[in-house]
Amino acid sequence: MGLFLEVLMAITTTTATALSAKTLMGSRVVNPKGDNLGKIEDFVLEPEDGRVSFAILSFGGFLGMGEKLFAVPLQAMKPSTREDRTFLLDVDKEKLKNAPGFEKDRWPDLSDRTFGTTVYTFYGYRPYWR
Repeated sequence: MGLFLEVLMAITTTTATALSAKTLMGSRVVNPKGDNLGKIEDFVLEPEDGRVSFAILSFGGFLGMGEKLFAVPLQAMKPSTREDRTFLLDVDKEKLKNAPGFEKDRWPDLSDRTFGTTVYTFYGYRPYWR
């Protein structure tokens, strides 16, 4: 079973068996301290194998102004066992500020393996394509 499907199933209640990506968009992301790290804006899928490469997290700014987007390896986030539609990302706010990020209107080429390697390495994960 793919990681994305496992995550979808893990955050569902006992009455549901899966959630759509649309349902997960807007989910809160917090760190283990409970600090708000933003929300999920999107998911990046690899069409060849259906793998989710990244979740796109918005963080920073005020009232939507000055927010940056960050590609985060999906396996770096775990569903919260305490709150529905909330993910845990074990990253300090200060570290997240230094993560490889981009502006909402200037997305990088997310299929670029150099960018992907930088992102996976930043969060302490080995890129799945290696």
